[in-house]
Amino acid sequence: MFNYLIKIEYDGTKFVGWQSQKNGPSIQGSIEKVLKKVLKTKIKITGAGRTDKGVHAFSQFATFKVNKEIKEKRVFLNSINFFLKKKFISILDLKKKNQNFHARYSAKLRTYEYLIVNRQGNLAINTNRAWHVKKNIDIKMMKKGAKMLEGTHDFSTFRSASCTAKSPIKTMLPIKITKLNDIIKIRMSSASFLQNQVRSIVGCLKYLSTKKWNISEFKKVFKSKKRINCAPPAPACGLYLFDIKY
Repeated sequence: MFNYLIKIEYDGTKFVGWQSQKNGPSIQGSIEKVLKKVLKTKIKITGAGRTDKGVHAFSQFATFKVNKEIKEKRVFLNSINFFLKKKFISILDLKKKNQNFHARYSAKLRTYEYLIVNRQGNLAINTNRAWHVKKNIDIKMMKKGAKMLEGTHDFSTFRSASCTAKSPIKTMLPIKITKLNDIIKIRMSSASFLQNQVRSIVGCLKYLSTKKWNISEFKKVFKSKKRINCAPPAPACGLYLFDIKY
């Protein structure tokens, strides 16, 4: 039995999310169907994380096991990508790993990036790929709020009601916020995240940076540990699984 790790890029717009579901096409299900066609056997893949409906990925990872060794990497990648091309999914790399390696549990650091376009004009190029915010965003205030979230905290405020994580306590590395012209990028890294955590944080940072809240109100919401106090989560279209370190 051989254990393989694949690196995946995808546009999540037309999918119900990463995980296979009965109510529509998923990233996982689409890849498994193509792997079965190429490898001539039923394949089950395990993702490093479950992205929600409409969320994209530059670097999602998944593992799968197969009895036959894949000897021609280039041929394999060309074959599988031929069938995935129309679905806007691409397998970027393939690596053989030891039997104990697991896409999810072996991951040491996950990084998400959120994209905001801050301008009056409607989106053309970034439709379904960014959050369009017309109100002026105060980057300095956004960074001030983000600074408060760094380190180890109870992130219950930003936790979805359906989250199954054992603990709401997570350690957030320094949050990087950059702006170039009208494009704002917010990058967050942690060993793991709660369900909806990144989108909920971005929603609260938007409230703060557009003067819906002041810094005291932002802090109060964060420290309340109550989901009901959270701002509406940012839309899924602007979220990207940026990278995973093993």
